[in-house]
Amino acid sequence: MTDPIKQPIREKIKSVFGAHAELTALGPLAGDASSRRYYRASLSGHDAPQSIIVMELPAGSVLPLSSEELAIFKESPKELPFLNVHRFLDRIGVNVPNIYGPWENDGLLLLEDLGDTSLWDQVQGLTETETIAWYQKAIDQLITLHVRGTQSRDDSCIAFQQRFDEKLYLWEFEHFIEWGLEKRPGAKVAAATIETLRQTFAEIAKLLDRQTACLNHRDYHSWNLMIHSETIRVIDFQDALLAPAQYDLASLLNDRITDSVVTPSIETRLVRYYVEQKNALDTKTIDLDAFTEIYRISAIQRDLKVVGRFYYLDLVKGKPGYMKFIPPTVRRLKRNLAGTARTKNILPLLEEHFEAML
Repeated sequence: MTDPIKQPIREKIKSVFGAHAELTALGPLAGDASSRRYYRASLSGHDAPQSIIVMELPAGSVLPLSSEELAIFKESPKELPFLNVHRFLDRIGVNVPNIYGPWENDGLLLLEDLGDTSLWDQVQGLTETETIAWYQKAIDQLITLHVRGTQSRDDSCIAFQQRFDEKLYLWEFEHFIEWGLEKRPGAKVAAATIETLRQTFAEIAKLLDRQTACLNHRDYHSWNLMIHSETIRVIDFQDALLAPAQYDLASLLNDRITDSVVTPSIETRLVRYYVEQKNALDTKTIDLDAFTEIYRISAIQRDLKVVGRFYYLDLVKGKPGYMKFIPPTVRRLKRNLAGTARTKNILPLLEEHFEAML
C-alpha cells in the first residue's frame, strides 16, 4: 500500500459519512486470486462505522472481470459486474454486504466490513450437529439465490447474460490439462493419456450442458461466506452466471480442505437438505438420486479445474499460497472419480501424476 491512495479514500469517506468522519488507519487485507486489492479502513466520527472495507480495482481497467474465461460478452459491460450483480442479489434477499459508495471510475468501492470470520473459520472445533446447522444456513442462502433469483430473472443483470455451457466446461478441462498436467515442472504425460482424458471430459461437458440451469454464484465456497451477527453474508459474487444447481452446492461442500469438516456422511445429509428445501419452494420436484449423480460429476469437474487453477496461479501469477490445497483436492477427486461410473476409467491415468492419490 502506498500513501497516495489514502487521500482519495479520505475524500470518499467524508462524502459518505460527513465532514467530521476521519480515516484513522488503513491496512491491507489478504488478497484473493483476482487482481483486486482490499484494505480495512478504521474511521472516527459520530455517524461513521468503526471500520469499512475498501476495494481497489486494477489500474487501467474500469470494468474488470475477475475470471478471464468469462470475458465472453459481445459488448463490454457498461457497469462493474460486482455492482450489477450486487444490486440484483440485494433485491431478491441474498445477504450481501452494504455498499457505501461506488466510485468505479476512480477505482474505489467502499463496502461494509463483515469482519474476518468466514464460514470455514466458524465451524472449526464445532460438533457435527453445530457444523451441519451452519452449513444449512449457507444452503438456505443458496436456495434463495437459486430459486428466487431464477424466478426473478432480470436480463439487465449480467449474470443472466452468460451460461456455464459446453464451451466453458471444455475451457476449464483444458485449463486442467495444460496447467495441472502438461506444464507442471518435470511433467511427462503420454499423448494417449491426454486423448483419453479429453474424450471423458467431452462426454462430461455435454452431460452438464444438458442440465437445467439456474442462477449460480459460481464461487460459493466456505471462504466466500462471512459470519456477521450470527448470519451468513455472501461475498465475491461478481462471476454469477447460469449453471446447474449442483455446481454451487459442490463448491460449498467440496473445496480446498473442506473434507476435514464436511465428511462424506455430513455431505450426504447436506445434499439431501438442499433437495428437500428446493423441492419445498420450486415447482419442479427434484429426484435425489438423479440430483446426486450430477452433483458428484459437478464436484469432479470443479476440482479438476481448481487443480489446474492452483498450478496456474503458482506458475504464472506468482501466487504459491494455493498449492497447499492441491493434495486434499486430489484425494477428494480420487474418492469421487472412483465412485462415479462415468469417470472410473481415468482414475488410474491421474494416479500416475498425483502422489496424493496413491
